[in-house]
Amino acid sequence: MTKHRTGTREEWLAARLELLQAEKELTRRSDELAQRRQGLPWVRVTKEYRFETEEGSASLKDLFQGRSQLLVYHFMFGPEYTGGCPSCSAIADGFNGISVHLANHDVMLTAVSRAPLAKLQAYKRRLGWTFPWASSFGGDFNDDFNVRVTEQQQREGGAEYNYRRESAWQPVDSKGPVAELAATTGTDAATYTRERPGVSAFVLENGVVHHTYSAYARGLDGLWGMYQWLDRAPRGRNEQGVWWRRHDEYGAR
Repeated sequence: MTKHRTGTREEWLAARLELLQAEKELTRRSDELAQRRQGLPWVRVTKEYRFETEEGSASLKDLFQGRSQLLVYHFMFGPEYTGGCPSCSAIADGFNGISVHLANHDVMLTAVSRAPLAKLQAYKRRLGWTFPWASSFGGDFNDDFNVRVTEQQQREGGAEYNYRRESAWQPVDSKGPVAELAATTGTDAATYTRERPGVSAFVLENGVVHHTYSAYARGLDGLWGMYQWLDRAPRGRNEQGVWWRRHDEYGAR
């Protein structure tokens, strides 16, 4: 016998129509927020960033690959990692299909990580991904867009992430979720959390690159496709600890 509230079809329909009004309001609010994102002032990118890609050394402008808009997913894969962050990997599982549509709508989608290109390419082959992935190894790109914390910043505090200043690092539970995720990347919790997830948007106009938007942490929820589906499933996210894996690590069901 289920413990969840049950009812007649008529009761369900009445409740569903009430919920529909709230969903429509959320949709309208989401449309308004999208317009506000697009209305943010553009900031000219004056620094010359260099990346390593499958096609060779590239500038930020090169990453546009002929499009006027660029979306960068800041993928947590540091130089010390032996594998990419499993959370970022779950988000990136949706990139193959969507990137084709974006590329044909004047928007280039690429991932950027600090790990050397060879590591990124090997991991990309393992998971069957085809979207562009550039290495920012040795450069300032991750630092400047607030998706990297140095060891000194971690020790002393003062790093900025998600538009807030962070305090000094506090050791985490060795059996907690952060340590568990870190172990899957071949690192400890401190090393793992020096890399941060995020998304940044850029526009190329009259030969000039401008930064237009960045989001971090829970601001990425909308990009995490599986959660959009789970939020519509009967039991929702129903999470107890870190349940997701890289897609090639699940056992047969």
